[in-house]
Amino acid sequence: SFVRGATIFLQCERASAIYIVAEGWVRLYRIAPSGTEAVVGVFTRGSSFGEAVALRHDTYPVAAEAVTDCTLIRIEADSFLRIIRDSPEVAIAMLSATFAHLHSLVAQIEQLKAQTGAQRVAEFLLDLAPCPTGACEVTLPYDKVLIAGRLGMKPESLSRAFGRLKNHGVTVRQNTAHIQDVSA
Repeated sequence: SFVRGATIFLQCERASAIYIVAEGWVRLYRIAPSGTEAVVGVFTRGSSFGEAVALRHDTYPVAAEAVTDCTLIRIEADSFLRIIRDSPEVAIAMLSATFAHLHSLVAQIEQLKAQTGAQRVAEFLLDLAPCPTGACEVTLPYDKVLIAGRLGMKPESLSRAFGRLKNHGVTVRQNTAHIQDVSA
C-alpha cells in the first residue's frame, strides 16, 4: 500500500520487481538531465509495469509515484522467473502486456505529433467516458497538472484546450467534465 505522493521506485534504481495496480492510480515519469519532468504513463487497476527491466535485472528507466492512495501487487523478479519456467503461458501473458505498453507509447507519440492539444484532451475525456453516446459526465481521475503532463502539455495549455472544447459542448468544473454529446 502506498499513500498519495509516495515514491514506489526511482529512475535508475535497480529493477527487482514487477508491479500490478490493484487499486488507485500510479504515474511513471522520467527526469531529463535538464531537470524537466516528463510523464510517461499513468496506470490504474489491472495495469502492470516494470516487467521487462525487472526480468533483465536492469535499472528502471523511469520513476513511479502513487497519484492516489493505492494498492499494488509486487512480484519479485526472481520469483516471476521461476513462475515462467514452471508455466510458460505466463511468459506469453507478460509478452502481451509488454506489447500493450509499446502500443500505448506509439499511440502517445502519434498523439503528440499529429493532434492538437484540444484533440488530445477530447480523446482523453472520451477514453474515460462511461457512456458511448449522448450526454455524459466524466470524473477526472487525477489533478489537472498530471493530466497536462500525461498529454504532453503545460497546465495553461490544458486550460486553453478545455476552453476550445466548450465550442463542442464540453464544460469542465473542478474535477468533472460535462459532455453534451459524446459523438460531437
